[in-house]
Amino acid sequence: MGRLVPAVTRALDILELFLDGDGTLSAPDIVRRLQLPRTTVHELVTTLAARSYITPVPGQPGRYRLGVRPYQLGSRYSEQLDLAAEGQQVARSVAETCDETVHVAILEGTDVIYIAKVDSTHAVRMVSAAGRRLPAHCTSVGKMLLASLSEPELTSRIPDDADLIRMTPNSITEPGALREALVEIRARGIAVESRESNPDVSCIAAPVRDRTGQVVAALSISVPMIRWSEDRKVELEGLAAKGAAELSERLGHRSVG
Repeated sequence: MGRLVPAVTRALDILELFLDGDGTLSAPDIVRRLQLPRTTVHELVTTLAARSYITPVPGQPGRYRLGVRPYQLGSRYSEQLDLAAEGQQVARSVAETCDETVHVAILEGTDVIYIAKVDSTHAVRMVSAAGRRLPAHCTSVGKMLLASLSEPELTSRIPDDADLIRMTPNSITEPGALREALVEIRARGIAVESRESNPDVSCIAAPVRDRTGQVVAALSISVPMIRWSEDRKVELEGLAAKGAAELSERLGHRSVG
């Protein structure tokens, strides 16, 4: 790897400061927060403003906000994003860590569609394929995605009198029971499915968000019951959350805190 250029690093540090607070900064703010010399900050701010990376705030002399150039770069980046491709890369990384089958899925109506999948190397593993469609209420990814819907949208998809398909004896078939499960999922930020779509497999899922914060997909880890335990469940919950957060970041989401 080549040497980092200090001036470029400092300029990028300044730009990243605008991600916090109200999105405006003065030169003294930058000096204080980055502990840089005033002359250096003045030169960097002048350069960034000249290149439209930052721009003066109208009516607030000496304060700056992000200019049009970061927006243009962000828009171009967004145009190049491919959820399935990014999901496949993250799923591969997660699968290499836990050696279990990892999926990324989206919600369509009352079903989930798997758009990315990486298999476990174990002889005993979940058998599935990208492009497969399953009832959302029977899967961890589906329940995670349903939990992200507003109440009116959830009701429009799954009315109180809906006849939910039973895939295994553990499947949730009552809309009321499903809603109770979704309340807990919203509170925890993690969905667990215990042999609800496959009698021999349990799954854990976490939400994937885009740059607006909207849940657009879910990432899951599927584990055959012969390798399932409470300790393993806790471990994989953390890994699923980490993988979903990484994919969210790739999609432009920035977590707070």
